[in-house]
Amino acid sequence: MYNVWENVLAEIKQKVSDGNYSTWFQDTSLISTDNGHIVIGVKNSFHIKQLKVKFSDIIKDALLKNNLEVKVIDFEVQSGSKPRVRTREITASDIARETSIKPRRTTTSSNTPSFNNGLNSKYTIESFVIGSNNDVAYAAARSIIESPGDRYNPFFLYGGPGLGKTHLVQAIGNELVRRNPDYKILYTPISHFYSDFVDAIKSGKGKDFNRKFQKLDCLIIDDFQLIVNKEKSQEEFFNIFNDLYQLNKQIIVTSDRLPSQIKTVDERLATRLTWAGAFDLQLPKFEDKCAILRTKAELMGAEIEPEAIEYIAENVNTNIRDLEGELSTILLMSEVRNLTPLELIKSGSASISHTNSKIRPTSSKQIIERIAKYYNLTVKEMCSKSRVSNIKTARQIAMYILSKELSMSTTKIAAEVGVKDHTTVMHGINKIGSDLKTNFTLRDQLAEIKESIYD
Repeated sequence: MYNVWENVLAEIKQKVSDGNYSTWFQDTSLISTDNGHIVIGVKNSFHIKQLKVKFSDIIKDALLKNNLEVKVIDFEVQSGSKPRVRTREITASDIARETSIKPRRTTTSSNTPSFNNGLNSKYTIESFVIGSNNDVAYAAARSIIESPGDRYNPFFLYGGPGLGKTHLVQAIGNELVRRNPDYKILYTPISHFYSDFVDAIKSGKGKDFNRKFQKLDCLIIDDFQLIVNKEKSQEEFFNIFNDLYQLNKQIIVTSDRLPSQIKTVDERLATRLTWAGAFDLQLPKFEDKCAILRTKAELMGAEIEPEAIEYIAENVNTNIRDLEGELSTILLMSEVRNLTPLELIKSGSASISHTNSKIRPTSSKQIIERIAKYYNLTVKEMCSKSRVSNIKTARQIAMYILSKELSMSTTKIAAEVGVKDHTTVMHGINKIGSDLKTNFTLRDQLAEIKESIYD
């Protein structure tokens, strides 16, 4: 069985990058093949998710090419390798969705794009870590890779800074080019689009500027929110958008918020950008942060203890960019001081700089007072049974912050804010959590309230 798996791995190695092979396949094994039920041994449960979602087709093809019957493929954590890091379970719908993706076409690594596309080759679809904060957007990205210009066109991706928007959209572009080097893709931040457009107008080459985009198969625009107050650029982009869309060319746009929430953006353009829906990237949860850190460390070839990973995940509450930055800093410091990351942390030498976990308030009373003050209410008014909109919102924000910042039980929160029972608190917490996904005014308010609490 060992020889069979070696042959399977050799087949897989021809279809993935060296980095992905060493990260995801190096330490795997073939446990059993009884009656077409393939069981593959892996290092940890996080590897199970990544292998199922990203490489299921490649694994199946390699098994079939080695004359193995394949009915079901399962993964099993090898004895003694199970990590302390928790990961989200894959649902049946996840598997059904991803296994429906057609096998990838391969091209040799020597192929290079024949068009200057602006893409950074470090952003790959394989190195994008999937979690509960981004799995829907990732699934849409994979669909675009398989059929650009089809189902998700335009693809509008939004979320706060440092959450992986640029990584995901450039990974789409890089994978499309990898499959077809002649595919014409242009990645450009909207600020570059604007400055190039102004230069073209000044030099009397406005028509040439437009023609350049008409030749594209895929246009990727980053940081669209910066188009504010640029009416001529909006009009030009609107025309380019329509031309590409009519030709079924793929359009991808990122922003820190929805088009309808960007001031001065033309309503027609805002509507068109979300024709195929809008996909958001959220702040990663604890499990997602641990998965990101583990993958980043493995790609760097670094060893880091599970306790050190959990320490970073618990203390960095800003975004993925800062999370990876803190990991790199701790790994560098541990190397310089000849300590393991965990030893460095226990020595007190590893200070986390990117954290919003400032000195916590001493009581729930302090939080409630600050929220009431922010909304120009008395504590008595905010904790009353009033259904007036601004009072109700303030009360629900208090529920949300008490839950997230102090980890209070819903029963105790109910007593603190003067509501009848814990189900009302659960509704309030879920309501604010849901609204934060699309309501950027509420996000700004919450950030200001936290600043006032932690001053």
